Amino acid sequence: MKINTILTPAVVDELYFTGKTTIAIDVLRATTTIIAALNNGAKEIIPVGSLEFVHKASGDTFGGKTIRGGEKNMKKIDGFDLGNSPLEYTRETIEGKSIIFFTTNGTKAITKAKYSTALYLMAFSNLDTVVNKFANYEGDFEIICAGRNNEISLEDAVCAGMLISKLREVRDDIELTDPALIAYTLYWKFGKNIPALFDIAEHGKLLKENGFYDDIKYCSQLSIIDKIPVFSNNSLKFLN
Repeated sequence: MKINTILTPAVVDELYFTGKTTIAIDVLRATTTIIAALNNGAKEIIPVGSLEFVHKASGDTFGGKTIRGGEKNMKKIDGFDLGNSPLEYTRETIEGKSIIFFTTNGTKAITKAKYSTALYLMAFSNLDTVVNKFANYEGDFEIICAGRNNEISLEDAVCAGMLISKLREVRDDIELTDPALIAYTLYWKFGKNIPALFDIAEHGKLLKENGFYDDIKYCSQLSIIDKIPVFSNNSLKFLN
Protein backbone atom coordinates (compact mmCIF):
# COMPACT_ATOMS: atom_id res chain seq x y z
CA MET A 1 0.00 0.00 0.00
CA LYS A 2 1.31 3.40 -1.01
CA ILE A 3 -0.11 6.48 0.72
CA ASN A 4 0.24 9.99 -0.62
CA THR A 5 -0.80 13.09 1.32
CA ILE A 6 -1.77 16.28 -0.49
CA LEU A 7 -1.05 18.92 2.12
CA THR A 8 -2.88 21.67 0.21
CA PRO A 9 -5.34 21.34 -2.68
CA ALA A 10 -3.51 24.11 -4.53
CA VAL A 11 -0.89 21.65 -5.79
CA VAL A 12 -3.27 19.41 -7.78
CA ASP A 13 -6.15 19.76 -10.23
CA GLU A 14 -9.42 17.85 -10.40
CA LEU A 15 -8.27 15.34 -13.00
CA TYR A 16 -5.40 14.24 -10.77
CA PHE A 17 -7.91 12.20 -8.77
CA THR A 18 -9.28 10.20 -11.69
CA GLY A 19 -9.15 6.52 -10.82
CA LYS A 20 -7.87 7.15 -7.30
CA THR A 21 -9.21 6.38 -3.84
CA THR A 22 -9.18 9.51 -1.70
CA ILE A 23 -9.79 10.56 1.90
CA ALA A 24 -10.59 14.25 2.47
CA ILE A 25 -9.83 16.00 5.77
CA ASP A 26 -10.85 19.39 7.12
CA VAL A 27 -10.72 19.02 10.88
CA LEU A 28 -11.61 22.68 11.58
CA ARG A 29 -14.38 22.33 10.67
CA ALA A 30 -16.02 21.08 7.47
CA THR A 31 -15.49 17.32 7.58
CA THR A 32 -16.14 17.28 11.33
CA THR A 33 -19.42 19.13 10.75
CA ILE A 34 -20.48 16.91 7.83
CA ILE A 35 -19.85 13.77 9.88
CA ALA A 36 -21.86 15.23 12.78
CA ALA A 37 -24.75 16.28 10.53
CA LEU A 38 -25.07 12.87 8.92
CA ASN A 39 -24.83 11.23 12.32
CA ASN A 40 -27.75 13.37 13.46
CA GLY A 41 -29.97 12.23 10.64
CA ALA A 42 -29.35 14.53 7.67
CA LYS A 43 -30.53 12.85 4.48
CA GLU A 44 -27.46 13.98 2.56
CA ILE A 45 -24.87 16.72 2.34
CA ILE A 46 -24.37 18.37 -1.06
CA PRO A 47 -20.91 19.98 -1.00
CA VAL A 48 -20.31 22.84 -3.40
CA GLY A 49 -17.09 24.57 -4.31
CA SER A 50 -18.45 28.09 -4.76
CA LEU A 51 -21.33 30.26 -3.64
CA GLU A 52 -22.51 30.37 -7.24
CA PHE A 53 -23.14 26.63 -7.09
CA VAL A 54 -25.07 27.05 -3.83
CA HIS A 55 -27.64 29.14 -5.68
CA LYS A 56 -27.79 26.68 -8.59
CA ALA A 57 -28.28 23.73 -6.27
CA SER A 58 -30.93 25.63 -4.32
CA GLY A 59 -33.00 25.87 -7.47
CA ASP A 60 -34.24 22.34 -6.80
CA THR A 61 -36.21 22.51 -3.58
CA PHE A 62 -35.98 18.76 -2.89
CA GLY A 63 -39.59 18.74 -1.72
CA GLY A 64 -39.05 21.70 0.58
CA LYS A 65 -36.61 19.76 2.74
CA THR A 66 -33.42 21.50 1.70
CA ILE A 67 -31.46 23.88 3.89
CA ARG A 68 -28.23 25.77 3.28
CA GLY A 69 -25.27 25.58 5.61
CA GLY A 70 -21.69 26.72 5.75
CA GLU A 71 -19.43 29.69 6.22
CA LYS A 72 -17.14 32.18 4.60
CA ASN A 73 -14.14 33.35 6.62
CA MET A 74 -15.49 31.48 9.67
CA LYS A 75 -18.85 33.28 9.74
CA LYS A 76 -22.30 32.04 8.69
CA ILE A 77 -23.21 33.39 5.25
CA ASP A 78 -26.10 35.84 5.02
CA GLY A 79 -29.26 34.02 4.03
CA PHE A 80 -27.98 30.60 5.09
CA ASP A 81 -29.85 28.53 7.64
CA LEU A 82 -26.78 27.26 9.48
CA GLY A 83 -23.09 27.97 9.74
CA ASN A 84 -20.17 25.57 9.95
CA SER A 85 -20.37 24.61 13.61
CA PRO A 86 -20.93 20.88 14.21
CA LEU A 87 -22.99 21.86 17.25
CA GLU A 88 -25.59 23.62 15.08
CA TYR A 89 -26.50 20.46 13.20
CA THR A 90 -28.78 18.94 15.81
CA ARG A 91 -31.21 16.14 15.04
CA GLU A 92 -34.14 18.48 15.67
CA THR A 93 -32.84 20.92 13.06
CA ILE A 94 -31.62 18.73 10.22
CA GLU A 95 -33.07 15.22 10.43
CA GLY A 96 -34.32 14.01 7.06
CA LYS A 97 -33.13 17.12 5.22
CA SER A 98 -30.74 17.67 2.35
CA ILE A 99 -28.08 20.25 3.20
CA ILE A 100 -26.33 22.30 0.52
CA PHE A 101 -22.98 23.00 2.12
CA PHE A 102 -20.24 25.53 1.31
CA THR A 103 -17.14 26.39 3.31
CA THR A 104 -14.09 28.51 2.63
CA ASN A 105 -11.72 25.54 2.41
CA GLY A 106 -13.29 22.17 3.12
CA THR A 107 -15.92 21.86 0.42
CA LYS A 108 -13.47 23.17 -2.16
CA ALA A 109 -11.12 20.29 -1.32
CA ILE A 110 -13.97 17.77 -1.40
CA THR A 111 -15.29 18.91 -4.77
CA LYS A 112 -11.77 19.07 -6.21
CA ALA A 113 -11.47 15.33 -5.46
CA LYS A 114 -14.91 14.51 -6.92
CA TYR A 115 -13.47 12.48 -9.81
CA SER A 116 -12.01 9.94 -7.43
CA THR A 117 -13.18 6.37 -7.89
CA ALA A 118 -14.00 6.44 -4.17
CA LEU A 119 -14.01 9.56 -1.97
CA TYR A 120 -14.37 9.35 1.81
CA LEU A 121 -14.38 11.98 4.57
CA MET A 122 -12.42 11.86 7.80
CA ALA A 123 -11.82 13.95 10.90
CA PHE A 124 -10.59 13.11 14.36
CA SER A 125 -14.21 12.25 15.17
CA ASN A 126 -14.35 9.11 12.98
CA LEU A 127 -10.66 8.28 12.67
CA ASP A 128 -10.72 4.75 14.09
CA THR A 129 -13.51 3.73 11.72
CA VAL A 130 -11.43 4.91 8.76
CA VAL A 131 -8.44 3.00 10.14
CA ASN A 132 -10.54 -0.17 10.35
CA LYS A 133 -11.80 0.26 6.80
CA PHE A 134 -8.32 0.65 5.34
CA ALA A 135 -6.58 -1.90 7.56
CA ASN A 136 -7.20 -4.58 4.94
CA TYR A 137 -7.52 -2.35 1.90
CA GLU A 138 -5.78 -3.62 -1.21
CA GLY A 139 -4.39 -0.70 -3.17
CA ASP A 140 -3.00 2.78 -2.80
CA PHE A 141 -4.84 5.89 -1.67
CA GLU A 142 -4.60 9.65 -1.41
CA ILE A 143 -5.26 11.90 1.57
CA ILE A 144 -6.24 15.46 0.66
CA CYS A 145 -5.96 18.03 3.43
CA ALA A 146 -8.17 21.09 2.96
CA GLY A 147 -5.65 23.44 4.52
CA ARG A 148 -6.50 27.12 4.80
CA ASN A 149 -6.41 29.66 1.97
CA ASN A 150 -4.32 27.30 -0.19
CA GLU A 151 -1.74 26.86 2.56
CA ILE A 152 -1.01 23.95 4.87
CA SER A 153 -3.03 23.58 8.07
CA LEU A 154 -1.18 21.87 10.89
CA GLU A 155 -4.27 20.14 12.28
CA ASP A 156 -5.21 18.56 8.93
CA ALA A 157 -1.68 17.28 8.38
CA VAL A 158 -1.57 15.86 11.92
CA CYS A 159 -4.90 14.09 11.39
CA ALA A 160 -3.55 12.55 8.19
CA GLY A 161 -0.42 11.53 10.05
CA MET A 162 -2.46 9.92 12.80
CA LEU A 163 -4.26 7.78 10.23
CA ILE A 164 -0.92 6.75 8.73
CA SER A 165 0.52 5.94 12.15
CA LYS A 166 -2.42 3.75 13.13
CA LEU A 167 -2.30 1.90 9.83
CA ARG A 168 1.42 1.26 10.28
CA GLU A 169 0.60 -0.39 13.60
CA VAL A 170 -1.40 -3.09 11.82
CA ARG A 171 0.38 -3.31 8.45
CA ASP A 172 4.02 -3.68 7.49
CA ASP A 173 3.62 -3.04 3.76
CA ILE A 174 2.97 0.71 3.79
CA GLU A 175 5.04 2.97 1.55
CA LEU A 176 4.88 6.73 2.09
CA THR A 177 5.51 9.54 -0.34
CA ASP A 178 7.47 12.51 0.99
CA PRO A 179 4.31 14.56 1.80
CA ALA A 180 2.83 11.55 3.61
CA LEU A 181 6.06 11.18 5.59
CA ILE A 182 5.83 14.87 6.52
CA ALA A 183 2.28 14.33 7.83
CA TYR A 184 3.41 11.25 9.75
CA THR A 185 6.30 13.17 11.30
CA LEU A 186 4.03 16.09 12.27
CA TYR A 187 1.69 13.67 14.02
CA TRP A 188 4.52 12.34 16.16
CA LYS A 189 5.60 15.89 16.97
CA PHE A 190 2.20 17.49 17.64
CA GLY A 191 -0.52 14.84 17.64
CA LYS A 192 -0.41 13.35 21.11
CA ASN A 193 -2.52 16.13 22.62
CA ILE A 194 -5.18 17.43 20.25
CA PRO A 195 -6.41 20.34 22.41
CA ALA A 196 -2.80 21.51 22.73
CA LEU A 197 -2.44 21.14 18.95
CA PHE A 198 -5.38 23.49 18.44
CA ASP A 199 -3.76 25.97 20.82
CA ILE A 200 -0.76 26.37 18.52
CA ALA A 201 -2.37 25.79 15.09
CA GLU A 202 -3.15 29.03 13.27
CA HIS A 203 -6.72 28.06 12.42
CA GLY A 204 -7.37 26.89 15.96
CA LYS A 205 -6.17 30.18 17.36
CA LEU A 206 -8.35 32.13 14.91
CA LEU A 207 -11.43 30.14 15.86
CA LYS A 208 -10.79 30.80 19.54
CA GLU A 209 -10.29 34.49 18.88
CA ASN A 210 -13.72 34.49 17.23
CA GLY A 211 -15.42 32.71 20.11
CA PHE A 212 -15.72 29.17 18.76
CA TYR A 213 -14.45 27.50 21.95
CA ASP A 214 -17.14 24.82 21.98
CA ASP A 215 -16.42 23.93 18.35
CA ILE A 216 -12.75 23.49 19.17
CA LYS A 217 -13.66 21.18 22.05
CA TYR A 218 -15.97 19.12 19.84
CA CYS A 219 -13.46 18.85 16.99
CA SER A 220 -10.77 17.56 19.35
CA GLN A 221 -12.73 14.42 20.26
CA LEU A 222 -11.32 11.17 18.92
CA SER A 223 -13.44 8.46 17.29
CA ILE A 224 -16.82 9.40 18.71
CA ILE A 225 -18.68 8.42 15.50
CA ASP A 226 -18.33 5.02 13.84
CA LYS A 227 -19.40 5.91 10.31
CA ILE A 228 -17.71 7.29 7.17
CA PRO A 229 -19.24 9.72 4.67
CA VAL A 230 -18.80 8.70 1.05
CA PHE A 231 -19.27 10.93 -2.00
CA SER A 232 -21.59 9.61 -4.71
CA ASN A 233 -23.87 11.30 -7.23
CA ASN A 234 -22.76 14.74 -6.04
CA SER A 235 -23.75 14.19 -2.43
CA LEU A 236 -22.34 12.75 0.77
CA LYS A 237 -24.00 9.97 2.71
CA PHE A 238 -22.76 7.45 5.22
CA LEU A 239 -21.09 4.38 3.82
CA ASN A 240 -23.36 1.38 4.34
